[in-house]
Amino acid sequence: MPIKISGTSLRVPLILFIFMPHISSVMKKTLLSILTLLACISALAQESGYAVVNLSVCNLRRTPDFDAEMTTQALLGTPVHVLGKDGWYHIQTPDTYTGWVHTAGIHVMSFEEYHDWNAAEKIVITALCGLVYSAPDSKSQSISDVVGGDRLRYLGGKGRYFKVGFPDGRVGYVSRKAGMKETDWRKSVRSDAAAVIATAKTMLGFPYLWAGMSPKGMDCSGFVRTTLYMHDIIIPRDASQQAPKGERITIDEDFGNLLPGDLIFFGRRGEDGERDRVSHVAIYIGGKEFIHSLGSVRINSFDPEADNYDEYDLSRLLYASRVLPYIDRQDGLCTTATNEYYNE
Repeated sequence: MPIKISGTSLRVPLILFIFMPHISSVMKKTLLSILTLLACISALAQESGYAVVNLSVCNLRRTPDFDAEMTTQALLGTPVHVLGKDGWYHIQTPDTYTGWVHTAGIHVMSFEEYHDWNAAEKIVITALCGLVYSAPDSKSQSISDVVGGDRLRYLGGKGRYFKVGFPDGRVGYVSRKAGMKETDWRKSVRSDAAAVIATAKTMLGFPYLWAGMSPKGMDCSGFVRTTLYMHDIIIPRDASQQAPKGERITIDEDFGNLLPGDLIFFGRRGEDGERDRVSHVAIYIGGKEFIHSLGSVRINSFDPEADNYDEYDLSRLLYASRVLPYIDRQDGLCTTATNEYYNE
């Protein structure tokens, strides 16, 4: 837990400082510097801690400003670490990505509250989108939207609805068709290539969004990250971070050594000992075809005779990586059941 320095601990030396007129000016300056440093540490500590994402999709930005570049997103119910505050909160997500979020995006908690949230039974949203209502009735007022991968506290059920709680304490109702209890979901969710590809295909035609990482819109690596997260798999956020994970595959000319579910990376080959520059990622689905987010989520082919042939991406093809067999076996490839943030 972050170190907390109480106001009382600072007031004691300050009082001693005031009532010790006999000490030298040098000593006074030294003591004043120490007190100033302690005050700064105290302020920083009080802005550090724990929080849980409180919106269906929370935008992280490069600087604490609505005009700043969006760098990634985090989903409702995601536990995060608060690194500091400057009007907005500076946070770190479970895949170790950092960014600034508006105060509406997260609910700050004590460690005890944060631990209770992590330990509580959740409802995992398995539908691509949905609504949370104020009553167990679709005609009642909606209080929030939800997207695939969101998590809410399970508070019981009523008829065709789950009663759910938000990190900030709001209570609502979501259709049982839109989600599952987390304990049941973990027992049933599959992480094989066929299941992952089937999920990826449900998002065909969804829009490309720079830094997007939800069914509302995804960039290339965000699409891969979102697809796998819906199977309880957490991998690094960016394509360049995903590329070193798993088992590197040098792609044969006929693509015969690739397996469905392999990640395919694109970019520019390094020259004179430089590293390759990875700038795009896709999921291989077999038969020389791959699914990716480029403009929109689409399926393209490396086969020049195919109607969906993608000459551009073939020209920048680098290599592939086999990640599915390495989940929970390699750093950076894990599930919510093993990720540190979800188990604190």
